[in-house]
Amino acid sequence: MINTGDLHIEEEILPLFDFTFNLFSGKAVKKFMTEPPGTMEDIFYRQEILRGFIANHEIWKDYSFSRFNLSEIYDFFETFGVGHFFAQNMRWKLRFSEKERGQRRGRLILLIRLFSKIQTDYFDKLDTKVFPPGYAAELDLLKRFLVDFNLPHYEKIYEKKKTLSVTHIVDLMGIITEKVTNGQAAGFWNRWFFFEGYLSLSKGIVEHKFVFPSFDNSTFSIQGLYHPLLKNPVPNDIMALRNVILLTGPNMSGKSTFLKAISLCVYLGLQGLAVPATKAVIPFFENISAAINLTDSIVSGYSHFMTEIITLKNVVEEALQGAKCFAVFDELFRGTNIEDALEISTATIKGLTKFTNSYFFISTHLHQLKAMEEIKNGKVATCFIECELKKETPVFTYKLKPGWSDLKIGRILFEKEGLNDMLK
Repeated sequence: MINTGDLHIEEEILPLFDFTFNLFSGKAVKKFMTEPPGTMEDIFYRQEILRGFIANHEIWKDYSFSRFNLSEIYDFFETFGVGHFFAQNMRWKLRFSEKERGQRRGRLILLIRLFSKIQTDYFDKLDTKVFPPGYAAELDLLKRFLVDFNLPHYEKIYEKKKTLSVTHIVDLMGIITEKVTNGQAAGFWNRWFFFEGYLSLSKGIVEHKFVFPSFDNSTFSIQGLYHPLLKNPVPNDIMALRNVILLTGPNMSGKSTFLKAISLCVYLGLQGLAVPATKAVIPFFENISAAINLTDSIVSGYSHFMTEIITLKNVVEEALQGAKCFAVFDELFRGTNIEDALEISTATIKGLTKFTNSYFFISTHLHQLKAMEEIKNGKVATCFIECELKKETPVFTYKLKPGWSDLKIGRILFEKEGLNDMLK
């Protein structure tokens, strides 16, 4: 179960990693961001590939070329007629059709110049030893595809004559025909788009200074955690010593943002990507659920409260089956009256403590929960987002502290805005 709609991965987070030049490579980035690898081995494999790109960052940092040229070459391959290639027939056709000759020559010149730039500026300088062997083999196939075109030879011809002869066109068309026919061309483009996807992800990681997490099923510790969309984020450290953590703090203190940040950290880590923190050690979770911006559903007819109930039920069902779950509930049961909310919140918190291989982060405004025996004896951990009052004015520090916040600023802000006098 992956319930991460409230993290807005595609709309807000994906753009931090997308430096692609074409639609197909952009789709590869989206695939990496939204389809989880599945196993720890797959996660580590993706991490190692990205580390390889980062180790070659000096080569790729100025990586660029014309999007139009690449699109033209890709379309040339995609619309290339597969069939028997007769060099003599092609030669005669080109000699007697100026239009055919001009079209073929133009596309091939684009191919030579772009592929030659990619080969000499990037692939010839690439250190494949820093990649895992499986992906190093994929890179070798990409390089071999380019080498087969004898690009330095044709680059020299074009630089000298500023054109290609009929013989050169026929020879290059023969190479392309062979590669399209035997499937090498399709394999090249598929590898190429995923290659650019990895490259784009690595650029995002370097630019935003994200770090790769390590994994330990008995440890949940993140240092320097922040939400990457904040302009001047306040980093926080969190070490979950219990599997249920209650978060308190007044409105506007940053509870929802903190819950989004920690959910995002777990989500990206399980995608095999780096995370917005200075150091992170997290368990491997089979299920993620981030319930932060729940609303009424007109289509299904569910109220806000019923949506909360169903979200919680889905998580509990997975946990009952032994799954390792990570779940966040922001202001749990705020969709019902305070008496009901207090009763069922107490039952929920007590019940969740038995799923010791899962972690649950719950923010709440129910100050009465502080009296729970599980909180008093330390079975449930508590922390709060700090807010200070200075001359009856709330000052938000956005720092995470251990313990419980009893600060209530609603009445203070009500009075500060003059509503008491206005409503007398």
